[in-house]
Amino acid sequence: MSRTTHAYSAPDLSALAKSLKRELETRAELPGHVELLNMLTRAVGFRNYQHFKASRAAEQRLANPPVVEAEPAVDFRRVELTARCFAGTDVLVRWPGKFSQQQLALWVLWSFLPAGGEMPEKAVNDVLMRHNGFADHVLIRRELVNMGLLTRTPDCRLYRRMEKRPPPEARALIRLVSSRGLGERAAVMS
Repeated sequence: MSRTTHAYSAPDLSALAKSLKRELETRAELPGHVELLNMLTRAVGFRNYQHFKASRAAEQRLANPPVVEAEPAVDFRRVELTARCFAGTDVLVRWPGKFSQQQLALWVLWSFLPAGGEMPEKAVNDVLMRHNGFADHVLIRRELVNMGLLTRTPDCRLYRRMEKRPPPEARALIRLVSSRGLGERAAVMS
């Protein structure tokens, strides 16, 4: 088991000695290891050794804030090229030719699947057919499984959407396609 070391300092050595002397005089026998740690930390103003450790850990966290990784830049050109496959709607009218664009399009279709719980194959097909304009929902379902965005039981009867955070470009495309689809739905309803 690794041992964590903690820096210990007493602002007044004389006060530390007096505090320890007072505590030791009240005892009939010598204190154990933990009791001695508690006495030392109480002498410099902490409630006990645990309070001392927690304070030191908090000071260290404040002194060394975690490094937040910058999110990769979004390639808006790729997003726009992939958005053209949706032709201004939330329906994928053609399968993109490039693999990188296919993956982005799959994220959009993944976003239309309901989160949580299992779905029968028919329910998955219904969602994919509603957002597929080139009549190959089986290709899309298979690619969603291959990409790890959808799982299925060995008998292929039940499916489950895998909850993952889409990459930045996929999030941008999902927002773009969803906003276009909402606009079209509102126009059709009025």
